[in-house]
Formats: sequence, structure tokens, C-alpha cells
Amino acid sequence: MNSSKMNSAPSVLMVCLGNICRSPLAEAALRKAAARSGFAINVDSAGTGDWHIGSAPDPRACAVALSHGEVDIRDLRARQVCEADFYEFDFILAMDSSNLRNLEQMMPEGSGAHLSLLLDYSPGAEGRSVADPYYGTPADFEICWAQVQSATEHFLQKLEQ
Repeated sequence: MNSSKMNSAPSVLMVCLGNICRSPLAEAALRKAAARSGFAINVDSAGTGDWHIGSAPDPRACAVALSHGEVDIRDLRARQVCEADFYEFDFILAMDSSNLRNLEQMMPEGSGAHLSLLLDYSPGAEGRSVADPYYGTPADFEICWAQVQSATEHFLQKLEQ
């Protein structure tokens, strides 16, 4: 953890490509899990790409989040990862290996952020990518939600230890 963050809640940035499907769902799942357990955490999401900046999450992602515990992500807006994120966040969790490689290339020297795949925290799914539902059906968004929900619950358990 960053030494400047030792006395504050852990901070987590969820990252996918466009920040309209997987990473906002992962942000929502972690917020929900933390609220349920009473664990203080700061969480945000971003994308490595810039083409959706300012856009709301995909309507199918919003629908899935609402259907699973009334998590409302409609007010979120896509943004791109920036250099400051590597200093602000303790953990930067990528949804897939391509975005993890992009983050590793972007990471400035001296940053204390811990980079990994989100599914590295899900037993049996280590090293795998969160399914990208963008070109899929509502069922693909359900699969994505199940993956990020499981991984964020395991991630939170690890933080609570």
C-alpha cells in the first residue's frame, strides 16, 4: 500500500478498455460488497482507451447492476486512466491481460500502486480475463456480473484480513 495511504481506506481502480461495461460493473460489485460488510473503501473505474470518455455505462450493464441488489451505475461517466491514478490508488485491477500490459507500460516510476488482474482474486480463475460482454447479449452481461461479483468479494475478503 502507498505510504501516504496507510491511515486511510484502501483505494481501488477497476480498469477495462472503454470504461462502459466491465470496469463500471466491477466498481459497482466492489461498492456493494464493501457496503454489505461495512468495510471502508474508495473505488473508481477507468479505461485505457479514450473513445468513450464522458459516456454513461452501457445500458445493458446498468440493467444488470440494477437487477443484482439495486446497484445504480447510470450516473457514472467513462474516463481514461491517467498518470495520477498510479499514485492515488493502492490497487489497480485490470479486467484482462491486454489492459494489464497497457497499465504496466503506463505506470510511472515510483508509483506504489499494485497492478493485477481482477480475476487473480477469484479462486480457480487466476490469470483469466473477465468476459467482455460489449458485443454480446444481456446473458453475456450476466456472466460478466457473476465474474466481477465473485472476484470483488474475494478481493474484499483479502483486504479485510
